[in-house]
Amino acid sequence: MSAEPHTPVPSPCINLCEMGPDGLCRGCMRTLDEIVNWSSAGDDYKRAVWIEIHRREQGIQFD
Repeated sequence: MSAEPHTPVPSPCINLCEMGPDGLCRGCMRTLDEIVNWSSAGDDYKRAVWIEIHRREQGIQFD
């Protein structure tokens, strides 16, 4: 028997809400559309957003 994906999917919000010039929240790395849609979205959408957040984190350049 396979393990079920974690439900409910936790919000990536860390209460550091500031939109950057790249269109991403500096706290959670979501777009404004992703933030707005989160509360009414299903778990599949939320998991897809988490995958995008992790992809975005990989692209961060530190000087």
